[in-house]
Amino acid sequence: MTNAPAQNRSYSPVSITLQFLAMGAIWGSSFLFMKVALDGVSFGQIAWSRLVLGGLTLGLIVLATQPRVAGGPVLPREKIVWLHFTVIAITGCVVPHLLFAWAEQYVSSSLASIYNAVTPIMTALMATLAFRVEKLDRGQITGIAVGILGVIVIIAPWQYTALTGSLWGQLACIGAATCYGFTFGYTRKFLSARPIAGATFAFLNIGIGGVIMLLLTPVLAWHPVALNWPIVLSLLALGALGTGLAYIWNINVLRAWGPTNASTVTYVTPVVGVLLGVLILGERFGWHEPLGAACVLLGILLAQRRLRFGRRVQTAPASA
Repeated sequence: MTNAPAQNRSYSPVSITLQFLAMGAIWGSSFLFMKVALDGVSFGQIAWSRLVLGGLTLGLIVLATQPRVAGGPVLPREKIVWLHFTVIAITGCVVPHLLFAWAEQYVSSSLASIYNAVTPIMTALMATLAFRVEKLDRGQITGIAVGILGVIVIIAPWQYTALTGSLWGQLACIGAATCYGFTFGYTRKFLSARPIAGATFAFLNIGIGGVIMLLLTPVLAWHPVALNWPIVLSLLALGALGTGLAYIWNINVLRAWGPTNASTVTYVTPVVGVLLGVLILGERFGWHEPLGAACVLLGILLAQRRLRFGRRVQTAPASA
């Protein structure tokens, strides 16, 4: 794994770990916030609000702090950099945010958070096969296979005789996780090593996504709304926190730990998402969903080299 850029070495391991846990808690809560918001706004308006509010939040932070790296400009000047940011804005923000918000019309917030945990599996595949920024050993390949098996168990295809809303919702969640995996690998390949401050990096990512959403307003955000305080607060939390501050932390963790390790934030998000869904919304599971989630977790641990098969199963030292 390549070393982190120099601008990230000022962050201590403790600071990076705290940022990792904080974004996991916030992103885990986002599935509850989306479910609450769907009572008064459309799925398109949820995704629209997340990116527009997140872009505004990050824009204010960049404007106030004027972050620079090695005395360089606040915003990059190379056109190719802006093109790369447009790609990850689409694949890491616009498309997956729409997919998850749409999916939660048909699946529980708990189940959506579990599917989000597939991201490290997709990241390992993308980072290795598509972008070649990491290599997989035999144990990691086994982990990916176990993770995919877990996804099949969660979907429980034996329950469906037709393409129902629930099935499409689950497929949409998988599509969103695939987008995230692509984005982690793409970012590491083309952007992570560039001398761009974390706040600026997050602002360009989310801000460009917000501009795209503004252009799509006539398509996504024209529906009437029925707002109350829980819905308003959920949208603000999704935007300012989940799509604002948490993305600065995400960039810092990505640069410090690499794409595959950074994507293990999805260890945290399903725990938070399931707990909130069960405790607040009263959601329940069938037998196959926890079993499949356990397989996904085992697959992630193997894919991350945190478990290895030898004479006995042992915890491998974490790489940084």
